[in-house]
Amino acid sequence: MSVAGLRRVAHETVSGLPREFWWLWTSTLVNRLGAFVATFMALYLTLDRGYSASYAGLVAALHGLGGVISSLGAGVMTDRLGRRPTMLIAQTSTAVSVAVLGFMVHPAAIAAVAFVVGMASNASRPAVQAMMADIVRPEDRVRAFSLNYWAVNLGFAVSSAGAGFIAEYSYLAGFMVEAAMTLFCAVVVFLKVPESRPQTAHAMVPGTAPAEPAVRLSTVLRDGRFMSVVGLSFVVALIFQQGYVGLPVAMGTDGLSSSDFGTAIAVNGVMIVVLQIPVSRFIQQHDPRSLLVVSSLMAGYGFGLTAFAGSVAVYALTIGVWTIGEIINAPVQSNLVVRLSPAHGRGRYQGMYTMSWSAAALIAPLMSGLVIDHYGAKWLWGMCGVLGTVAALGYWGLMRGLPTEEKAAAPVAAAGARRETADQAA
Repeated sequence: MSVAGLRRVAHETVSGLPREFWWLWTSTLVNRLGAFVATFMALYLTLDRGYSASYAGLVAALHGLGGVISSLGAGVMTDRLGRRPTMLIAQTSTAVSVAVLGFMVHPAAIAAVAFVVGMASNASRPAVQAMMADIVRPEDRVRAFSLNYWAVNLGFAVSSAGAGFIAEYSYLAGFMVEAAMTLFCAVVVFLKVPESRPQTAHAMVPGTAPAEPAVRLSTVLRDGRFMSVVGLSFVVALIFQQGYVGLPVAMGTDGLSSSDFGTAIAVNGVMIVVLQIPVSRFIQQHDPRSLLVVSSLMAGYGFGLTAFAGSVAVYALTIGVWTIGEIINAPVQSNLVVRLSPAHGRGRYQGMYTMSWSAAALIAPLMSGLVIDHYGAKWLWGMCGVLGTVAALGYWGLMRGLPTEEKAAAPVAAAGARRETADQAA
């Protein structure tokens, strides 16, 4: 493709999205650029503080448990308080707790504050996803979610590299830099991102539709189709998590070093940064059911192929397969969650969806450790193939008869009109 063609593709990919989205996108990018602590936490606890690997694993588990718990609470806050207040509370709390964690020395204190950091850092996700659904037109949402996922991975790639250099200088500096950058995200949201929470219909205003039924967590739990999506999301997340918990163990068993793992897993980040935006154009033009089926199979069998790997090159090849599945799955599944969520209950629905990934991050290390210790790594990769097949069949059956996605113009303006109606009613 010519340079002019590349420019045209890039312009079409980023054009037409509201200004509020780009401020939100900027906040996401800065947040991930400063995500140092999660990268070097294990090294900090074992090398700098001298704690055991078991204790480091416990802290990581508590951090993950905090994310699981906060997913639902943050979803409720997103609907009740609004998207913007929830993000501000979450980001400010994250900045403060990360800074405090850097000064903790007692094992119990470190574990307790790490749990709080896990809760705070995960709490903004339902609000961010709900706000994107609010402000972006339905036909542009897959593209918006792709761009946001691209920002997450670009930021993570840069922060992972930067974490090593900062750790060599000072672990405490890493905590302080992350706290400062997270606080900067809160400032961006406060100054540039308006509230987008849709107002429910007002039955008392003549000519308006009846009030929409209230959405509670019990409402979400009774939504069979949506909870099926949450279950399938959990299955897919269990597969993808093996890239960071099962894969390094398997490579070590094959006699490969940590630097070999770093070289191989870098394929994942590079492919997402390079391909996520171009692939988003392809995604928009194809049936989401087929995309979810294909991405699930590529995830499952990409990891399944790891059973035949023995060198860095072959491991990198298998990573490339499941990375393509990840690139396709992330935005399509995020858009499916929005399609199945009522506008006035998006926070709770997004919170439940976020919890599926948080729970997978908590359970995946236990799953991989048990399977590898008792049966061997090849059984783990075989299980991934089975799980990918189950997810593919689940999406194929679940999405039959799914209503066609609605079209809407200027959602921000529509939200403003609803607020004006509410003011008039008052």
